[in-house]
Parts: sequence; structure tokens; C-alpha cells
Amino acid sequence: MRLMQNMCTIAEYPPGTGDCGSSPAGGRVIKIAVVGASGVGKTALVVRFLTKRFIGDYERNAGNLYSRQVQVDGETLAIQVQDTPGVQLGEHSLNCHEQLNRSLQWADAVVIVFSITDCKSYELIGHLHQHVRQLHLDSRIPIVIVANKADLLHVKQVEPQQGLQLAHMLGCTFYEVSVSENYNDVYNAFHLLCKEISKHQAASMPEKRKTSLIPRPKSPNMQDLKRRFKQALSAKVRTATSV
Repeated sequence: MRLMQNMCTIAEYPPGTGDCGSSPAGGRVIKIAVVGASGVGKTALVVRFLTKRFIGDYERNAGNLYSRQVQVDGETLAIQVQDTPGVQLGEHSLNCHEQLNRSLQWADAVVIVFSITDCKSYELIGHLHQHVRQLHLDSRIPIVIVANKADLLHVKQVEPQQGLQLAHMLGCTFYEVSVSENYNDVYNAFHLLCKEISKHQAASMPEKRKTSLIPRPKSPNMQDLKRRFKQALSAKVRTATSV
């Protein structure tokens, strides 16, 4: 798997243009948005998946778009992962900025991340899930919930079972990972999500082609036309004879 070194934001490079919009020749692009509260490890999760490396400290999240090519069931796909700034819960609703909304509308799938060491990040999940569904009213966009920092059991505030139960209630897939200690769990979460999106895209493509085609009129049956023509001639002959 090869990491494309280019990093950009959606605002700078609309999907399908520029280096960040590139895809394998004749291939498909899978777009994933990673969202959650500040400090839950969203950027670390994305970079761990793309590079296998763990970096503990990051500058303020600017909403970078990361790209790489992967093999899924023998097919080369371009994966674009949109990292997003942290979300906060206001008095009655989410404080969602325009960049986050653009990212969610752009995505084929969404990964909601929380930290087992931060109960407030866990409380955001239901609100984020509802917000994604509101932005994608006409589709069942896949949503994955990831509990990060599974290695920090001595300071945990959220039990793994709580995340699993909430994911089940919301109809989402759930993963518990330690970005710092276990690359395989991170890889599996993204890889399985890519497979799900790929299958969904492949299944929906024929339907789109079918609905876009105008049905061709049936060609007339020449034998039937000849038969009718002979019948018409015979009728005329009988009429003339009777007269």
C-alpha cells in the first residue's frame, strides 16, 4: 500500500480535481470523513492507518485530506480520508462549522471517534450520528464508531460495553482500538469499511445505469406486418369482386 504524500483540504481541492482527487486509471474513489471531539486521536488514527506510524503530538487540526491507494478484493481503490477539527457540544446542539458539514456531505462513509478516557466525547456520538443522518436523508451512509485509547485502562471513563451497546442501538459497526499500540486493529477497521463501501458502490452502479436509460421502442415484427398487409389486400379483392 502506497501513501500519496499530497495533503489538502476539501475547500482547496474539490473532489475529483487536482492531485488529491486523483484515482487509479478506471478505478473508484472511496471518501471517508473522520469526526469527533478534540483530543480523541482522530489525526493519530488516520496517520496510523496510512503510514503505520504513531506520532503522539500534532499541531492544531486544519482539516487535511489524506489520500492513498489500497487493494480491496483484488481491485485498486483510491481512498481519501478527511480529517476534521474537533466538534463541541453546545447547550442544546452541536457546534458544527461549515467545513465539517462540507466534509460530511462529501463523504461515502463516516468514522465517529471517541476516547474511553473522555466521557464528553462519548456523549457526542448520538448527536454526531443524528447530524450525519440529517445531511444524508436519501441514503444509508455507513457510519463506524471507534473507541480510541483502549490501552489507557487506568484512566478510562467509558466502559467498552457502553460503546458497543450504543453502536448496536444506532445500527453502526463498533471497534475498540489503541492507536498507539496496535496498528492491526486500526487497519482492520478501515479496511473492512472500505470493503463495505466498495460493495455498496458496485451494487448501486448497475441500478443507476438502468434508471438513466430510456427504454428503446420494440422493433416491428416484419413477418407480422407482411401478414397484415396480405390480409388487407385480400379484403380489398373480396370487396371489389362482390361489387
